[in-house]
Amino acid sequence: MKSTTDLNMVNAYIPGRADVDPVTAAMIERRDALLGPAYRLMYEHPLHIVRGEGVWLIDPQGRRYLDIYNNVASLGHCHPAVTEAICRQVQMLATNTRYLHDTILELAERLLATVPETDLAHLMLTCTGSEANDVAYRIAQVRTGGTGVIVTETAYHGFTDAVSKFSPSLGVTVDLGAHVRLVPAPSCYHAEGTDLAERFTRDVEAAIADLQRHGIKPAALIVDSLFTSDGILPEPAGFLKGAVEAIKRAGGLFIADEVQPGFGRTGEHMWGFQRHGVIPDIVTLGKPMGNGQPVAGLLATADALAEFGKNSRYFNTFAGNTVSCAAALAVLDTIEKEGLVQHAARVGKILREGIAALADRHEEIGDVRGVGMFVGVELVSDRATRAPDREFTSRVVNRMRDKGVLLSACAKGHNVLKIRPPLVLSAEQAGMVIDVLDEALTFARSAKG
Repeated sequence: MKSTTDLNMVNAYIPGRADVDPVTAAMIERRDALLGPAYRLMYEHPLHIVRGEGVWLIDPQGRRYLDIYNNVASLGHCHPAVTEAICRQVQMLATNTRYLHDTILELAERLLATVPETDLAHLMLTCTGSEANDVAYRIAQVRTGGTGVIVTETAYHGFTDAVSKFSPSLGVTVDLGAHVRLVPAPSCYHAEGTDLAERFTRDVEAAIADLQRHGIKPAALIVDSLFTSDGILPEPAGFLKGAVEAIKRAGGLFIADEVQPGFGRTGEHMWGFQRHGVIPDIVTLGKPMGNGQPVAGLLATADALAEFGKNSRYFNTFAGNTVSCAAALAVLDTIEKEGLVQHAARVGKILREGIAALADRHEEIGDVRGVGMFVGVELVSDRATRAPDREFTSRVVNRMRDKGVLLSACAKGHNVLKIRPPLVLSAEQAGMVIDVLDEALTFARSAKG
């Protein structure tokens, strides 16, 4: 089964553009020659960035761009608490998990303390979210004896060989494999008037039945708990319960991918799955865990890990090194000390409500949704039909880049503005986003006609 998603992002740089300045063109040519054809650049006019500072990225001329897209720097670029923790630790000890050291144990205790309502008991560390999802899938296969995986139709869970096979958003070249089943994304906007929880449960049950009909035992349902790549779909809270119960009845595991929703971004809890009242068997974490330092991992129940741990040796030389653990501890400290979960709720509300108010002047805004510091703005060509307007979305994204605000787009129709700022975004900066979006929507409409 092939993915039907277009590989190229809605706002990707197109090679050979005549309107790129000579210096930028030369750097792009050098990059292509050295890095090869698989890499992509963002925006029609790619950015050359030399420095980061909080919510800002800065180019060689000193121009500042408000970064409301980069989830990796969850506390903002070059946060002092994290950079100081890294520098301090790297001068003292940088070694791996095959020696005893306190930092990994303290990190495990701190992370597991954030999920007291679950049976999650163990931490395993990786370098990236892709690795975390890869290990989670291996654990699920061993625990269940199955291989079947259920994901949403525009999901992204990573780039390893195993995980790319259930990451349809990677594009048309991805072979999803006979063991993968796609279910429609649970969108209130496109399923208005239906019981979303019941519908999503039915879709997952149908996927389970189809796997079984083909002699494939289900291993896992894995979802990003805010359905980020599918268009940022947080509502209604609790709609995941039936689907999670369905996979567990079938003998599979529920894996909550928290690479994007995690670490307080919802403004409600530390983790996205918590707003649904479900209990995962495995929770996967990504690089926001270290504010960009290569540290990621998973939390798992003792039951999920028992057989895997007995029969498999897990060793990852760099994962869990002392420097990365120190960075991750600094992130947890900062979230707590600066009250960033509550801050995400407060500023996120300002952002959502301000953007929603723009809909009175801009017919292209079909829906504004989100939770905490995560907002999706669905742009349509017709509010009645809710048809996606990919071209208009591309113009908006690139105009905002030109006006100094960086975001991207997601969803099956490539028409949902993906607003995912660092947790430290201020109310004043949220106002800047709203103003620039207002101007970009007006500009894109004028360019349309």
